[in-house]
Amino acid sequence: MYALIQTRDQGSVWRSDDGGANWRVVNWSRELIGRAGYYIHLAVSPANADEILVSNSSFFQSVDGGQTFRSVNWGGDNHDIWWDPKDADRFAITHDAGITITTQHGRSDRRVQLPIGQMYHVSVDNQVPYYVYSNMQDDGTMRGSIIAAEGTGAGYNGSGNLWDHGLGGCESGFTIPDPADPNIVWSTCYGNKVTRYDHRTKIARSVAPWMITLDSPPEDSKYRCHWTAPLAIDPFDHTNVYYGCNVIFHTSNGGQSWKVISPDLSAQDPGRIVSSGGLVGDNLGQFAPEVIFAIAPSEVEKGLIWAGTNDGQLWYTKDGGATWNDVSKNVTGMPAWGVVSKIEPSHFSGGTAYVAVDAHLMDSREPYIFKTTDYGVTWKRVNGDLPNRHPLSYVKAVAENPNRPGMLFAGTGHGFFYSTDEGGHWTEVSAGLPRAPVSWVVVQKAFHDVVVSTYGRGLYVLDDITPLEQGTPATTEAAVHLFAPRPAYRWTVRGRALINFSLRAAPRGNVQLQVLDAQGTVVRDLRATPREGLNRVSWDLRHEPPRLIAMRTTPPENPHIWEEPRFRGQDTRPVTHWGLEQAQVGPIVVPGKYTVKLTVDGRSSTQPIEILRDPKVPTSQADLDLSVKLQLRLRDDISTAADMVNTLEVMRKQLEDVTKAYRDDRTREALIKQVAEMDRKLFDVEAKLLEPAQMTSDDKYFQQAYRVYMNLIWLNGEVGPGAGDVSGGADFAPTDTSVSLLETIEKDLNGAKADYKILMDRDVPAFNRAIGGAMTPLTGGRQ
Repeated sequence: MYALIQTRDQGSVWRSDDGGANWRVVNWSRELIGRAGYYIHLAVSPANADEILVSNSSFFQSVDGGQTFRSVNWGGDNHDIWWDPKDADRFAITHDAGITITTQHGRSDRRVQLPIGQMYHVSVDNQVPYYVYSNMQDDGTMRGSIIAAEGTGAGYNGSGNLWDHGLGGCESGFTIPDPADPNIVWSTCYGNKVTRYDHRTKIARSVAPWMITLDSPPEDSKYRCHWTAPLAIDPFDHTNVYYGCNVIFHTSNGGQSWKVISPDLSAQDPGRIVSSGGLVGDNLGQFAPEVIFAIAPSEVEKGLIWAGTNDGQLWYTKDGGATWNDVSKNVTGMPAWGVVSKIEPSHFSGGTAYVAVDAHLMDSREPYIFKTTDYGVTWKRVNGDLPNRHPLSYVKAVAENPNRPGMLFAGTGHGFFYSTDEGGHWTEVSAGLPRAPVSWVVVQKAFHDVVVSTYGRGLYVLDDITPLEQGTPATTEAAVHLFAPRPAYRWTVRGRALINFSLRAAPRGNVQLQVLDAQGTVVRDLRATPREGLNRVSWDLRHEPPRLIAMRTTPPENPHIWEEPRFRGQDTRPVTHWGLEQAQVGPIVVPGKYTVKLTVDGRSSTQPIEILRDPKVPTSQADLDLSVKLQLRLRDDISTAADMVNTLEVMRKQLEDVTKAYRDDRTREALIKQVAEMDRKLFDVEAKLLEPAQMTSDDKYFQQAYRVYMNLIWLNGEVGPGAGDVSGGADFAPTDTSVSLLETIEKDLNGAKADYKILMDRDVPAFNRAIGGAMTPLTGGRQ
């Protein structure tokens, strides 16, 4: 048996060889107890009693019964060890970067990273598309476009989503963009650290208002600063930045200088202003006592700033910090020593504010949300019917919808809720959101999105809450209600419009959802799988796609093609050449006004929808019109070529089946010969549209020059959405070369159409007459 013991002055490893009756010291190494109060574990090999592993801020191994230890690089800020009791070469180590697993006793290992991002806060900017900002425990500061999730890959030609990292700051604190210039990002970090980052230079500058407080016991620090020290920017003047420790600092010159604008706003209880960490101090700020935890300037009343502490104190100033008013004692029901975790000044009234208080550290798991309408003179609880019996029922964040008065959002220790009646009643929204503490909530006003951070599962977006905003008892009771869609931006990468409708009951028949242009022409038919309640359909902003080729015949090069798993049990197969899929779509519509039409059980509803220009695209409307018109022409040409090939394929498949059925019947030799001659005529025309190399449905075979169908698809990718290693050009007018190429391809298409017409008007009828009743006449599916 081994015991690792921490004392105030030294660590020690003790060993017992008689089941604990007698003990002896085998090691006095102090490094074995690094941050013992936070992470430490000792494990003994199941096969060798002299081998010991110790995990803490570093990782150590002993093979001589603890007499000596060596540091090994098997993790970093390590927390736990699992050792296979049946295989001593197999063990796992958990640490801040994930899990390290070895099956070879550390000679090789595999690192596993789990989707467990611990995010302290989240903020958004006003770009189009807007960016999300946050900081992650054991990672750092980051931001990324709302268009796609972090780490979705480069996609075609780098069109994926790679977030910006290292924006100053660190793993804790706040990360907030300058509302007037998103290139400027402010961040806080433990130990009284503040940075100002400029994305144009990708340089962060340290602008802390005082000495670094890391290591310092709070009673020895002039300023006490929390692990997640709050930061806020003045909505009326973006040069005013506020930062909180036990006082509030203010800068108006980018952090070049600071001044203190508040007294110590905490309760200043000397019995709580003490070191943390147990036997050995551990003053990183996670448990910093008596500090400001929330700062919130009003966006409707200049100079009004709210502040709250982690010991239940609540203050405000109406003159930018010159004078402060303590309203803590006015909050009836405020739990003792509760953490004022978030303050939400109303977006509609200066005197109104909402406060989330988290008292779970005092073992109160109740949800506390307070509201004032008179600058804190009186308060009432508005947590209504939020769940209050779960160990994680406490509230960590509250937010008000800037687009609808009375609509609130709350994040608790294990869920997300909304209220449409000032907190009287709450509804949980859990679809797609893991059970994790919702640490912060923010609403992106222009996009009607709610963005939340979770402490354990990363960042999430509840996109397009317009159905919740527009919801009334009348819309709920209506048999069918089509909500007014929010405007959508014409993004050529991941652009979309969300269409929402509610049904009081499941429809009797099909639901039709269409998008019409200003002339009333149907731009897109959208598929909907309706259900009772709220429904959502996503439109990718594209016109109808082209019709595509569906091969039916068996290529001579691969007689077993229908036995392949990808085609087994199917009647048709696509042309699958690498790079085509991206280009097999219709064009994105031009900016403008459109109409959504919903038809349910014969009754129709309409709503206008506007597609907005991407402000980052300077191309004129006229040039975008040219691009879309050319893409529509390409789409229709692709459909024309595909229709001809598909008709020919139906007939050739019919001939193929006859050949298979009678190939061993010598009495049918004449018929087989006629069939072969007819198939050759059909194939000759088909091959003018699609080169035979593509008829094998192979992916990465590069054998033959393209013909009409493939040339059209690749040109569509060039002009519009892109294709395999083709960037595309949907945000630009088509090039002169593209226009000329289409004219060239259309000449080939028209030649094939002429041959096809002769075939269908002369050769096919002649064949049908010649065979008499020997087989079903060829029609190609045409009547």
